Amino acid sequence: MQGPRHWQIETGKSISMTTHELKSWPEFFEPLSTGEKTFDLRRNDRRYQVGDILHIREWEPNTERYSGREINLKVCHVLEATGPGGIKPYLGLAAGYAILGVEIL
Repeated sequence: MQGPRHWQIETGKSISMTTHELKSWPEFFEPLSTGEKTFDLRRNDRRYQVGDILHIREWEPNTERYSGREINLKVCHVLEATGPGGIKPYLGLAAGYAILGVEIL
């Protein structure tokens, strides 16, 4: 995983962008790669932020090898569980997980 990169925007504020190296099983990778699926559910152990890049490699669990297919996605939205147990305000989203809105680069 690469470290954060800092960008200056017109307001003069610095923002950070991180590229996350991730793997995805074929049944999740395929709809992401075609743009059919515009979100990804992930454990939020990486502190995902809007603007981050997800470099996703397709992982074949039966062979325990990468297939060679890769995709880059930009994070457009991060929906995180909050509160004890992640119950409120988003019923059903467990603490420590996030739904990432993504677009293909």
